[in-house]
Amino acid sequence: MKTLTQKSRRGVRAVLALVLSVAGVLGANTPAQAACRQALAIGLDVSGSVDATEYRLQMDGLAAALLTGDVQAAFLAMPDINVRLLVYEWGGDDSQNLLVPWTEITSSDDLQAVAQTLRSTQRQAARLSTALGQAMLFGADALANQTDCWRRTIDLSGDGESNSGPRPRSVSDDPAFFGVTINAIVIGADALPYSDISQSEIAQLSSYFRSEVIRGPNAFVETAIEFVGFQDAMAKKLLKELQTRAVGRLVPPDQ
Repeated sequence: MKTLTQKSRRGVRAVLALVLSVAGVLGANTPAQAACRQALAIGLDVSGSVDATEYRLQMDGLAAALLTGDVQAAFLAMPDINVRLLVYEWGGDDSQNLLVPWTEITSSDDLQAVAQTLRSTQRQAARLSTALGQAMLFGADALANQTDCWRRTIDLSGDGESNSGPRPRSVSDDPAFFGVTINAIVIGADALPYSDISQSEIAQLSSYFRSEVIRGPNAFVETAIEFVGFQDAMAKKLLKELQTRAVGRLVPPDQ
């Protein structure tokens, strides 16, 4: 019996992921139909490079993004098949902290409750290091018991490259990431807003996240010019993640 090459395995995984997405579009009425259409684990960067003001902008920005009209509509677009949401913060190797456990989003009240939790969250002591690989593993562990969802997504924010713990690229082949998509919000450095320096910094960091962090079909990087732009970037990213994808050709990548 012939074995699949690594390239073929990637193609099979991509096709499987798209088939599951297609099932969501068609609303297939089968015994194996998933209980939720997406499990979304959002990881917020609270490493030492994030000061108290930036921490607050991030927490309050996510809270506000969840309550925008378009984002709420996207969460509630399929009332019978819901989205599950989890939020955690991450920093150094052992600085991951669960903020919002898995929550079934069935109404605007559920989003209001998540937003209130985020607004009332106070910062804990932060490590100076940035452990992106560990943040990815924390998200994968959280998604391990959400296999009945059509899609499983980790959404990481970050304002710098990993400098502690396992390299992000090295952990992405862990079996825990099978069927998991990782998207990211890259937050630009504290240069002059919209200056050439700021644009250069965010372009460099975006390239790093594309090569080291994101993974899975249609994975993407959203950008925010400094933390003041985090709310708008998060709302834009959530809309991309929650939208129902149109049915396309079932063609494996790299072909």
